[in-house]
Amino acid sequence: MTTTEVSSDLVVTGREDGVLTMTINRPAQRNAISHDVAVQLAAALDRLDADPSLAVGVLTGAGGTFSAGMDLKGFATGQTPMLPGRGFGGLTQAIVRKPLIAAVEGWALGGGFEMVLSCDVIVAAENANFGFPEVKRGLIAGEGGVFRLPKRIPYHVAVTALLTGEPITAVDGKALGLVSVLTAADGALTAAQDLARRIALNAPLALALTKEVLRQTQTLDDAEAFKCQAPGIHTLSTSEDAHEGAVAFAEKRAPVWHGR
Repeated sequence: MTTTEVSSDLVVTGREDGVLTMTINRPAQRNAISHDVAVQLAAALDRLDADPSLAVGVLTGAGGTFSAGMDLKGFATGQTPMLPGRGFGGLTQAIVRKPLIAAVEGWALGGGFEMVLSCDVIVAAENANFGFPEVKRGLIAGEGGVFRLPKRIPYHVAVTALLTGEPITAVDGKALGLVSVLTAADGALTAAQDLARRIALNAPLALALTKEVLRQTQTLDDAEAFKCQAPGIHTLSTSEDAHEGAVAFAEKRAPVWHGR
């Protein structure tokens, strides 16, 4: 069963396979992020985390573009796509417990690229481009771009992109490790949804803890990281899902997860 919710600027589609697809739907504006988009996307992400029937989110843009960044016309009238505690687009500073995949066609620029970097996995078409042109406008990529990009690709490559404002192609992004899956043009969403379904087969508690440990340990040494993850691993190992995983393996059947 598929359910689709269409608001003014965001199309949200939930499917029985546990995948929630969120499509920024402002193609005439190159999917520039307005305040309304940020509010609607924040609500969709909250739905993803709260609904036990949903396992993975996919974020994409309509009309062959992911997002050109901030809606400058809205900004000129006093509107901002920044939400308190959640950042640009309701995403860049948010904590999303469930896996989130970016499906990128065309351009992901400025805040749009920062939203991509806020996702866990990037699937991109070979015609996609990522960039931070902020320095050309007297600004910097202040919603995570400056410090997240050097963690995803080699430092000097990232710094060159940040200082020149020049884009990184998806083909180069795949070679650099930024892009997990590279597809033909118009294939990013299908590939992202296929990957999402594969992830959704796994235990929800284990997926959430994997994200939490990743988020909390990136700046820790090994000893600190082991200490940090220990409570969560203990809780997970005594969960019903962990027991179900072992029993299903022994019985040679697919596990039935309950998220507890």
